Amino acid sequence: MTKKVKKSERIDARVFARKLVRDFRVVSHRILHYATRGTLRFDFMRVVSNILIDFSGCDVVELRLKSYSKCYSLEVKKNSRKVSSFEIMNCVQNKDGELIPCLEDNSGLECLCKDIFFGTIDLSLPFFSSAGSFWSGDLKKSFDLLSESYGKIGHYKIGKNKQYRSLILIPLFSEDERIGLMQLKSKQKDYFKKEEMEFYEDIGKTLRVALVHRRAQVMLRERVKELTCLYGISQVVEQPTISLDEILQRIVKLFPPAWLFPDITCARIVLDGKSYTSSAFQDTKQKQTADIIVDGNRRGVIEVIYTVEKPELDEGPFLKEERELIDTIAKNVAIIIERKQAEEEKLRLQEQLRHADRLATIGQLSAGVAHELNEPLANILGFAQLIKKYPKLPKQAEKDIERIVRASLHAREVIKKLMLFARQLPPQKTQVNLNQIVEDGLYFLESRCAKEGIKVEHNLSPDLPEITADPAQLTQVLVNLVVNSIQAMHEGGRITIETKVYEDYVSLIVEDMGVGISKNMIKKIFIPFFTTKEIGQGTGLGLSVIHGIVSSHGGKIDVDSEVGRGSRFEVKFPITVQENQKRKNGTI
Repeated sequence: MTKKVKKSERIDARVFARKLVRDFRVVSHRILHYATRGTLRFDFMRVVSNILIDFSGCDVVELRLKSYSKCYSLEVKKNSRKVSSFEIMNCVQNKDGELIPCLEDNSGLECLCKDIFFGTIDLSLPFFSSAGSFWSGDLKKSFDLLSESYGKIGHYKIGKNKQYRSLILIPLFSEDERIGLMQLKSKQKDYFKKEEMEFYEDIGKTLRVALVHRRAQVMLRERVKELTCLYGISQVVEQPTISLDEILQRIVKLFPPAWLFPDITCARIVLDGKSYTSSAFQDTKQKQTADIIVDGNRRGVIEVIYTVEKPELDEGPFLKEERELIDTIAKNVAIIIERKQAEEEKLRLQEQLRHADRLATIGQLSAGVAHELNEPLANILGFAQLIKKYPKLPKQAEKDIERIVRASLHAREVIKKLMLFARQLPPQKTQVNLNQIVEDGLYFLESRCAKEGIKVEHNLSPDLPEITADPAQLTQVLVNLVVNSIQAMHEGGRITIETKVYEDYVSLIVEDMGVGISKNMIKKIFIPFFTTKEIGQGTGLGLSVIHGIVSSHGGKIDVDSEVGRGSRFEVKFPITVQENQKRKNGTI
């Protein structure tokens, strides 16, 4: 006999159904509207959980979501409406290595979650919907169900926790991907009705759409920030005549707006030990770093730092996309450094080329001028000397002729230097000891130094090996360096002359306490006719002649100078292979 349903009960059922439909629309709208804001995962899960509590009136909502290589669990309780727990789960993997939002323990509830997540339960059995969701109004009962977790027959004991009596488990999918589980719990027995399951599953569908939309909004916003940052870097680099220091300082200021929490973000670039920081920089434990690799060598690091502790995301408190961004920036910075180094090297080589071209041009000119002047100069000097021998010359004439002779001798010396610079005079090389050159040269120089109030100290290395060189030209190198030092010390001082021996070369060092040379001037001192001295104090050929002599001997010159502190010239000459072999054999 069929039981008759009262009219009032049918009306109540229709009213209840209409209320469910209305409430479902409101809930769906709230969830989807909140998803458009692109809020962070934690805030989205918290708000959605509270919306579900409003809709269902249950005591606890737990959301489990999978994102990339991590699974997150968030629980909200009705009495407080606050997050009671939020954690990155110690998840398990299936046989294909896929991460799932279920705990590693083998409790009845977790085994049921695994089987529901993978859809490995016979859906024709009670307590399951056709969509694969589970519901129960009495968790104190045990459930004998087909299950792959327990074998052919699963005996789920999920009622051990007496706090909750009713439960809904709804799997969440995004297209073909399983992305999470939604759990609703109530302390009341038979709280969830079978006829309500369709609405809860529809909410699950809405939540799936909202999750995808939220992620898309977040990714879009982050991509815009990242592209803005990268575009800003390109704009900085493209500015002409900007230095590498200024580039790095401007780049580091572009980092904070590109990260998830710009208000608490600061950044630092460290290159070759030098730091470039954003405003209000402070170092904390929550940081994301990327090495700056230039030509295979680690030259520095980029650091993005949160000054306030934030919850775990993909990489600590940072997003997976932010890892990709900081790595991209580190590569771009490395390219910028390589480009700047290439530009500097290009300028250096161009300057060397211009310098070599100037030297070659001046050398050719000097050789021509010297040859053209030698003959008339010899005539002037010869006739002046002949006139000087005339016995009845007036006193004033003798003085004037003496001036002509001295001027001619000086001009001849200048021409000799020009020809030496132009390499028109071949060196007469022999075996030479630098110590002997210094001792012979100082014999002529010490008296002049004493007259100028300058003390000369020398520290000569014993057992100095001989080198193949022109002794006259090496003497000229020593004399020119000492004369330069004398002219640089207007108020006296000290000149130190040293010789040293290294593995492959010997060196002559002349160091003074003079006025020094600025960094800009050091680049020009070997250019012929360049001088910082007053008119009449020098020809500007001394150092260029030294440079020519040293170069012709296969050596080089190192200059270290500081304005107001003095200068140090170190001239290095190579040791011959034979001399080196003698040293190694202990014969010298």
